[in-house]
Amino acid sequence: MNSKITIAIASGKGGTGKTFISTNLFNALQKAGKSVSLVDCDAEEPNDREFLVGNFQHSFDVLQKIPVIDQSKCTFCGKCNEYCNYNAIFFLGEQRMIRILEDHCHGCGACSVACEYGAITEKDDLLGTIAEYSISPNSLLIEARMKVGVHSPVPTIKAAIKSASEAKIVLLDSPPGTSCPFIQTVATADYVVLVTEPTPFGLSDLIQSVETLKSLGKHCGVIVNRAGLGNNEVYDYLQKEKIPLLMSVPFDKKIASAYSKGILVSNENAEWELKFNQLFNTIHEQYGNSSN
Repeated sequence: MNSKITIAIASGKGGTGKTFISTNLFNALQKAGKSVSLVDCDAEEPNDREFLVGNFQHSFDVLQKIPVIDQSKCTFCGKCNEYCNYNAIFFLGEQRMIRILEDHCHGCGACSVACEYGAITEKDDLLGTIAEYSISPNSLLIEARMKVGVHSPVPTIKAAIKSASEAKIVLLDSPPGTSCPFIQTVATADYVVLVTEPTPFGLSDLIQSVETLKSLGKHCGVIVNRAGLGNNEVYDYLQKEKIPLLMSVPFDKKIASAYSKGILVSNENAEWELKFNQLFNTIHEQYGNSSN
């Protein structure tokens, strides 16, 4: 088995308990003295720092190159517009009008390659910020925060995950859903933990997540949060698909109250601290079996 492991904690919908699992698993591991980094990949609404107190270490900006057109050099040939796959260049040749639509630009540089007249240069555009916080000597919280108005958090997520490469254990608190931010996060993981709830909505979103992971060739296990609520259809689905049930978290007022106050149950209850350490050991075993 590899000595390093990256675990993504994800779900097909928001509000299932990804952050609850991510922060408590991280907390239990760092208290055990393990080398662990938690990356808050929900760059649109990061909130792991609401539960973890740490010392700010440093931050850096995530930048993208945006083209700038010098119209005094432009011949209005239209090649840059032809090369752009993202419709980020507004071009009217006969009217000699050309503009960069910065919100559509992906910073691929194709237009610069296309221009033969030196009319295109580039400037930096801020996409987001990565901040790192030391929780203990061997543990780090890395927060990805996208700039408001940016069309996609994916570049910021990628930068945050890359900055966690030194840790032996990397936990990725994934964005909700199964779109590009989710895919970017789980694509880097060795193992994916899907958090769901025993309701029709939870099952529907779980099925979408599992099917997406199958297409990516990713192994996964499931945690059922708010167990005791709803019905048994989620459990029947897991049995049918032969997906391991890693943990059940009961529908408990005390747990909900602690979470609402930003309190980690792995700090309040030694039994829960043990359960989250056992969860990691179970995942390690599952990953070891899947990687053989």
